[in-house]
Amino acid sequence: MSKKIRWGILGTGRIARAFAEGVSNAKNAKLHAIGSRTKESAEMFAHEWNIPLPCSSYQELAENKSIDAIYIATPHTEHVSNTLLCLENGKGVLCEKPIAVNAHQVELMIQKSKEKNVLLMEGMWSRFPPLMEKVRDILKNKEIGEVRTIQADFGFRPENIDPVGRLFNPDLAGGSLLDVGIYPISLSFMINGTPESFVTEWTNGRTGVDEQASMIFKYPNGSMALLHSSIQADTRQEAFISGTEGSIRIHKQCWKPQVMTITEWKTGKVRKIESPFIGNGFNYEIEHFSQLLLDGKKESPIMPLQESLSIISTLDKIRQRWDLRYPCD
Repeated sequence: MSKKIRWGILGTGRIARAFAEGVSNAKNAKLHAIGSRTKESAEMFAHEWNIPLPCSSYQELAENKSIDAIYIATPHTEHVSNTLLCLENGKGVLCEKPIAVNAHQVELMIQKSKEKNVLLMEGMWSRFPPLMEKVRDILKNKEIGEVRTIQADFGFRPENIDPVGRLFNPDLAGGSLLDVGIYPISLSFMINGTPESFVTEWTNGRTGVDEQASMIFKYPNGSMALLHSSIQADTRQEAFISGTEGSIRIHKQCWKPQVMTITEWKTGKVRKIESPFIGNGFNYEIEHFSQLLLDGKKESPIMPLQESLSIISTLDKIRQRWDLRYPCD
């Protein structure tokens, strides 16, 4: 039997459960440990997911020698301290998006990963499903020509507006930009890289976080990306990539890519490609990261660290235009 990476999860919230389910469908990974701030929470999660090693502190999790990799499943504002703790102890770290709150924090994380010679990657899970691999191949082979326009959005309306909850609390770096806006923004970076300029507008909510945001990115070749995020309303949650010879439409939900339509301008030919998930989709990034560890790699070619830094640096600049700062900045 081939070797499997032994995973620990740091945090026991909703995203930790999604990750735990993902590991169950990953071929080269297994759940080995869960870390929480309390013994009771760790033991409850361990019982729920049949995890052999519950740890009653993050420190205990990070220091355990039997763990190969740790997934950071805590709120945005805790990513930097949790990641640095795990890297310091020699653990490979997959940190849930956004990798941190600002560029300074990401720089510290990258510096520590290089200092310790340990693998670090942002958990942008939407880049790893099979359909997104096909999108990259289509773009690389110029099947739709030169990309001229990208349109992508992610908006939803929460059932409850909790001013102290993760989405609406400025102390937790809440708002649409970091929570859902990062998906269309990351997609635009994957396709066109860092924009040379941008314009942006936002809606300042009652609690002082951005509840809606719109951005237009312009690139050196003249192409543009029109991007939108919202925690006020449901949006189409689609992506449309338009080139000189055709287009790609990634159907709802574009951040959970499973269906796309490719149109050729000259012939009018339309192809629909469906690539349903095996499992809940988290398994694809888990398998990718685990294989990097097994191969002794220190960085992902699909989600490289410098790209994560460029993305968060752009988010910093967007917030500067809005005059929006988080208490943790």
